[in-house]
Amino acid sequence: MATDPVCGMYVDEKNSTLATEREGKKYYFCSTNCKLQFERPERELRNLRIALMISWPLTIIVAILTYVLHLGFGNYIMLVLASIVQFYAGQRFYAGIADAIKNKSANMDTLIAIGTSAAWVYSTAVTLLPSLFPAGGIYFDTSTIIISLILTGTYMQRLAESRASTAVSALIALQPKVAHRIEGGKVVDTAIEQIKKGDMLLVKPGEKIPTDSVVVEGESSVDESMITGESMPVTKRAGDKVMGGTINATSSLKVRAAKVGEDTALSQIIKIVQDAASSKVPIQKLADRVASYFVPIVVLVGILASLSWYFIGGVSANVSILIFVSVLIIACPCALGIATPAALLVSSGRAAKEGILVKSGESLQKASKINALVLDKTGTLTKGKPEVIDIVAISGYKEKEILRFAATAEMNSEHVIGKAIIAKADKLGIKAEFPKKFTYKQGSGITALDKNGRRIVIGNRDLFDNKQIGNVEKQLQKLESEGKTTLIVGVSGKIIGLIALADVIKEDSKKAINAFKSSGYEIWLITGDNERVANAVAKQLGISNVIPQAKPKDKMDKIAQLQKGGKVVAMVGDGINDAPALTKADVGIAIGAGTDVALQAGSIVLIKNSIYDAFTAIQLGKRTMDKIRQNLFWAFAYNIVLIPVAAGVLIPFFTVSVYSVLPLLAAFAMAFSSVTVVSNSLLLARFKAS
Repeated sequence: MATDPVCGMYVDEKNSTLATEREGKKYYFCSTNCKLQFERPERELRNLRIALMISWPLTIIVAILTYVLHLGFGNYIMLVLASIVQFYAGQRFYAGIADAIKNKSANMDTLIAIGTSAAWVYSTAVTLLPSLFPAGGIYFDTSTIIISLILTGTYMQRLAESRASTAVSALIALQPKVAHRIEGGKVVDTAIEQIKKGDMLLVKPGEKIPTDSVVVEGESSVDESMITGESMPVTKRAGDKVMGGTINATSSLKVRAAKVGEDTALSQIIKIVQDAASSKVPIQKLADRVASYFVPIVVLVGILASLSWYFIGGVSANVSILIFVSVLIIACPCALGIATPAALLVSSGRAAKEGILVKSGESLQKASKINALVLDKTGTLTKGKPEVIDIVAISGYKEKEILRFAATAEMNSEHVIGKAIIAKADKLGIKAEFPKKFTYKQGSGITALDKNGRRIVIGNRDLFDNKQIGNVEKQLQKLESEGKTTLIVGVSGKIIGLIALADVIKEDSKKAINAFKSSGYEIWLITGDNERVANAVAKQLGISNVIPQAKPKDKMDKIAQLQKGGKVVAMVGDGINDAPALTKADVGIAIGAGTDVALQAGSIVLIKNSIYDAFTAIQLGKRTMDKIRQNLFWAFAYNIVLIPVAAGVLIPFFTVSVYSVLPLLAAFAMAFSSVTVVSNSLLLARFKAS
């Protein structure tokens, strides 16, 4: 059985005549109203506004004629006015019944249409054939006020839902409409839909990047905050990737389109957010099961209560009609249907705003139960590339001199360590020159001659004799014990210094680990790195459970072991070797800068590459499930408590006079419950991890 994405009611795909397709996914609806709301929410909101502008003035006149003026011909005026409200403003409910008959199922409109029609039909019969109904009783006010209240509640619900979907709307609005394509030396404005992979594009300052691309020429700052949440602009140069929808801030760029259409990061983000908002969570199955049987059961309860009080309780015919109307109106399960979708819509939008992509509602529910965390090191807790951390000067040389010699030797190197040394020199404004001669010894280091003929050696112990090493051994061992890769720098046969590099821990990793620990999570660091490096990182972050030199299977085995011990496990990683563990874990959290394989395996993706966002995602899962439980409790409690009231449980205490107001209160309560559920869900938009 499919589920109506608007109201949450079950829909039988085999019998349904109402369906639409969006981005390759088919959606089914219980009524034309729900289909219209899904496809064209603005038009549905306008139609509701028009219906309210007609129904409320007429309803007020009917109420005045009922309770104030008491004109002799007032019944006939009320018949005309109530008929307009019933069949024009309320026509959507009759359309819903027609859809239900076509689909061979019941929907929420069924209860409203049958209930208000019963009041209208009885009142019409009394007005036109008074001799057949000596007891009298005109309830046009009941039918009109119920319809107006329900339309008001629906309108307020739609307004709240439009607020809830602003995150998705904002993402869609980021998509540029036009790109400047470079053709034969000319720049031609082209619709974004016509851009193909490989096209050369010009992006001017202040414009949005048209599509996921690679910078070919130019250097500029790019504002990626709307997608990654990162507040600071990022400098982009030739060879760097840029994302569609981000803003080129300072200078013109020439870029080559790498991904277009649905393949772009922004399109994937929009799809993930939309899918998560309309997805199911296990807790919703109970609500769905109840909702699928609810309408026919309520109609049966209404009929039995009405007939029982009429034949056994001795109430009049008009009171029995009101009992029937009250049961149907008060039991409409709108709040039950939207309890879960409303919360998922808001939370997935909030997550996207924080740079967190949640692929399904089930991921959020599982995340709410996490009590153990398995972490990869490289690229997850650390930046994934080495940086120069320490420079130890020896033999009277200064740190900058040591770095200049080292950078000169590494100028021709493509090794990550060589690039790290050159990057450090650039950062400090040190200009290194290309060496006259360059020799690389695999696994040991580099020997080079500078322009003055000085022999520069940079590498490990293999490039130096034991006597030389003896003078710096203690310093070497100290740096290596801290998990740093340490290079020896020699010039003209003399060691002049040591350069220590390490895969630097990300700025917020410590904050994230502290947050997890203070919340009581069991944390494991499992990495392929050697024991010395793994323990050094773990010590800095305060992680006591460490497994070094781990293969992909080792990570999976540890996760399985934790799960057998009753733990609900989240795995955070970014590499190809993390994909099996991400899949094995109850919740796989993939770091956004990781491999495509890891991103596909993760059920939650962190775009900003911040490990703290894993804590945010898990806390958001907890808060979302709290909201869903609150919503479901409100919806169930509302129906459980009020259906017996509508069915007559108060008659022995307050007599049948209670039904002079109960149908109206039922309509108000039904509308209020739906608005309350959506409003409660909207509180998730203010969520902040703590």
